[in-house]
Amino acid sequence: MNTELTITTERIDDFPLLLAVMQRLGLPEILDRHLKVHGSHKGLSWGWIGVIWLAHILSQGDHRKLPVQAWVRQARETIVRITGLSELTELDFTDDRLSKLLTRLSQPVLWQAIEQELGANLIRVYELPTQRVRLDATTVSGHHADATSALFQFGHSKDDPTLRQVKVMVAALDPLGLPLVTEVVAGNKADDPLYAPAIARVLAIIKVAGLLFVGDCKMSAVATRAYVQSLGHFYLCPLAQTGRTPSEMAQWIATANAHPEALQTLHLTAADGSEQLLAQGCTFERQLQVTTEAASQAWTERVLLVRMEQLRQRQLTSLNERLAQATDKLLALTPAPGRGKRQLQTEADLVTAATAILQRYEVEGLLTYTFERQETRSVRYVGRGRGGAERPQQETVTVRYQLTTVERNATALAAHEQTLGWRVYVTNAPATELTWQEAVLTYRDEWLIERGFHRLKGAPLSLDPLFVKRDDQVVGLTNLLSIAVRLLTLVEFVVRRNLKQNQERLVGLLPQNPKKGIDNPTTERLLQAFRDITLTIVNLPGQRIRHVTPLNALQVRILELLGLSPAVYTALAEN
Repeated sequence: MNTELTITTERIDDFPLLLAVMQRLGLPEILDRHLKVHGSHKGLSWGWIGVIWLAHILSQGDHRKLPVQAWVRQARETIVRITGLSELTELDFTDDRLSKLLTRLSQPVLWQAIEQELGANLIRVYELPTQRVRLDATTVSGHHADATSALFQFGHSKDDPTLRQVKVMVAALDPLGLPLVTEVVAGNKADDPLYAPAIARVLAIIKVAGLLFVGDCKMSAVATRAYVQSLGHFYLCPLAQTGRTPSEMAQWIATANAHPEALQTLHLTAADGSEQLLAQGCTFERQLQVTTEAASQAWTERVLLVRMEQLRQRQLTSLNERLAQATDKLLALTPAPGRGKRQLQTEADLVTAATAILQRYEVEGLLTYTFERQETRSVRYVGRGRGGAERPQQETVTVRYQLTTVERNATALAAHEQTLGWRVYVTNAPATELTWQEAVLTYRDEWLIERGFHRLKGAPLSLDPLFVKRDDQVVGLTNLLSIAVRLLTLVEFVVRRNLKQNQERLVGLLPQNPKKGIDNPTTERLLQAFRDITLTIVNLPGQRIRHVTPLNALQVRILELLGLSPAVYTALAEN
C-alpha cells in the first residue's frame, strides 16, 4: 500500500483574475474564430494558447517565449482547474508553437479582423463611451544590425536615435486611452499617411455618427482633415508650424493681444480650492477648400487660438534663463588683458562672436550691447645693446575690443512676451458640438494615449527594446502586447468608474500608507494586491486535498468591482 504523502504548491497570484477577465471578454473564442487550426494541429487551440500566454506576460512581467513552457509545467493544475482544458500540456507552449502564433497575428487581414471584433466586444460588454478617439504614434527600438529588415530603420526617435526602430500607430478610445487599432510600420515612415487608414479601421469598430478624432500636429495635414470631413466626422488637432502658418499665427496673436477684453478664459479648481487660470483665447472661422482629381470639397473650419498659462510661465522662465546665460557669455567674450586671455582684435570678430551667442540662446533682438576700441602703444629699441639718442626705435600699437554694456531691450522683450504660451488648434466641429473650453480640455488629455505607450514599452510588458529579430515576430508580438494594454486599461477604467459611482475608496492598496483610501487605483496596484496567493495540493493515498490562500476583504472587493465572483479563486480549492 502506497502511504507516500506529497505536497505541491503553486503561486497563482493574479493569474485567475486575468484569465477570468479575458474569458468574460470572449477573447479565446474571438482568437479561435480568426486563427483557424489546420487538420494536423494537435493540442490547444490558438485562442487558448494566446490567452494563457497573455496571462503569463501580465502576471510575470515577461514577454519572452523561453520561460513560458516551464511556467506552464509548474502552474498546470491551476490552469486546468480554471479553464477545464484537461488536454493542456507544456508542449503547447514551446518556443516553436509561440513563434507560429506570432506569425499568425502578424498577418494584416487576420489581425484587423481580431481587433475589430475585440474592440466591438469591449465596448458592448463594458458599455464604454464612444465619442472621442485619439491617434498618435510611438517608436520602439531594438539592437538590430540587419539592414535588410523592412521594419527596423533609422528614424527620428525620442528614445535612442542610435538604434534602429519600428513605428507603432495607435488609435485609442478616450477618455480611457484604450487601444482600438494598432499598426506596425517601418521606423522611418512618416506619420502623415498613417492617420487615414487608422481612422477607417476605427469606423469599422465604432459605427456611430459625429466621432471626434484628436491628434497631434502631424494629423493637421490638409488631406487628413479633408478625409475626416468627407466621412461626416470631426477632427481636433494643433496646426503644424509650416508654410504660412507661422506668419498667420503672428497676426492672429497680435489681434488677440490688441483686444484682451474679447478673450475667453478657462479656470480650474486647484487642490486647495482656489481658482487657477488655465488658458485664455478666442475662436474665429475660415473657409477651406480642397481640390483633388476626384472632387472638390469645401467646409467651414474653426481656428482656436489658445494661450496656456502654464506653458507661458515655463517659456517665460526659459527666456529669462537664456537671457542671463547669453549675457554672461557676451561679457566673457572680452576678458581683461592678461596671460592666456584671448583678445578680439577686430570689430568683425567681435560682432561675429556676439551674433553666434545671440543665435545660440535664441535672444536676437532682445539683448543689445555696446563696445569700444582700445589701443595700447609701446616703444622699444631695435636690435641689441643699450638705448641712446641715436638708437632706432619701433612703436607697436595693440588693438583690442571691449564690451562695455549688455542690456535687455525692454520694448522688444515686452513685445516678445506677448507671444509666449500661444497655441493654435483647428476643428470642423461646430461650437454646439465642441466649445472653445471643451476643445482646450480635450487636447489637454493627450497624456492618456501616452500612458498606454509607457505601458507597452515599459513594465510590465517591456516591448522596448525589442529582442525578436524577424519582422513577422516583431509585428505579431506588438499586436499581442497591444491586447495586454487593452486589458490593463480596461481593468483600471472599470474599477475607477464603479468606485466613482459608489462614492467609494479602496483601502489597503498603498503599502506605505495602508489606511489611506484611494478612488483612482492603477491596474498595476490592483494586481499587486493579489500577490502571494498560493494553491496547495496535498496528495494522500486515495485522496487529494486542495487549499487556496483565503482572500482578504480588499481582494474580494476588487473582484466585485470587476464584476467577478470570489469563486474565481475559491473554486480552485474544491476537492
